Amino acid sequence: MVRRLVIGAAGQLGIELVLQMQAEFGPNSVDISDIRVPDNEAVLRSKFLHLDATDEGALSRILEEGKYDEVYHLAAMLSATGEKKPLAAWDLNMQSLLNILEAAKEGWINRVFWPSSIAVFGPGTPKNKVPQSALLDPTTVYGISKQAGEFWCRYYHEKYGVDVRSVRYPGLIGHRSLPGGGTTDYAVEIYHYAAKDEAYTCFLRADQVLPMMFMDDAVRGTLELMNAPKEKITIRTSYNLGAMSFSPTEIGESIRQHKPQFELNYAPDQRQTIAESWPCSIDDSSAQIDWGWKPQIMLDDMSEIMMKAMAKENETLKS
Repeated sequence: MVRRLVIGAAGQLGIELVLQMQAEFGPNSVDISDIRVPDNEAVLRSKFLHLDATDEGALSRILEEGKYDEVYHLAAMLSATGEKKPLAAWDLNMQSLLNILEAAKEGWINRVFWPSSIAVFGPGTPKNKVPQSALLDPTTVYGISKQAGEFWCRYYHEKYGVDVRSVRYPGLIGHRSLPGGGTTDYAVEIYHYAAKDEAYTCFLRADQVLPMMFMDDAVRGTLELMNAPKEKITIRTSYNLGAMSFSPTEIGESIRQHKPQFELNYAPDQRQTIAESWPCSIDDSSAQIDWGWKPQIMLDDMSEIMMKAMAKENETLKS
């Protein structure tokens, strides 16, 4: 049995990834760790290990005892929160990754997944269909840490043979957990407000188009990448990963197919400046060619799934 460890399992992506692993491989095939206990009871069917990923000694003990084949290192401070705590964001995002890469170099782990982000792009990057080899021009601490992380991943692969794999996620949208301080979080929050028949005030401009992805696609893409033969992986920084692009206005129109009276207002804040530095769409042809990536869920399908899930959640809370 392949042994897996998910670090940062209490986060938005971590919860979804663990649930899918449990469904595919069984709860005993994956251990979960975080600095806090996940609030999703289903996730806790897997063994939980308290871990500060910046603590190299604690990480070493867990890896030695667990004898994991794969580690999914998701712990990070996201873009909007990172701008409020830049040094803490750098320490968490960078030191934790280096700890994992060092452990892999020493043979404690066979394969590593580490997520990058569209935050590595910036004002000097093309806005439309940004290519795999585009200039990395980040303007946030989060983006700077992801840019550095990509090159550390490539360095450890080329110098030490570490099998580390990565994708540049766009904004991720799911219904099983709340967002965690990112610039694209409005696209999750908006569904929660709409489901409760409450007006939503968006912190981005009405016409701000950003790349987005439904969480099920993100999880599927992650596992497809990790299951791909090593010889198929030609990008050892991070693969562009695309799905759909839309503005707050467009997601509002999609929601109104289910909630015709939904009210959407706008009050752009400091996150608007961050969003303006990111591209509108992604060219992910390298991922398509190398390991067969193809998104499945687009905006209107996502809205239908999200609104049904939110309605079910609200009914559960009332009962």
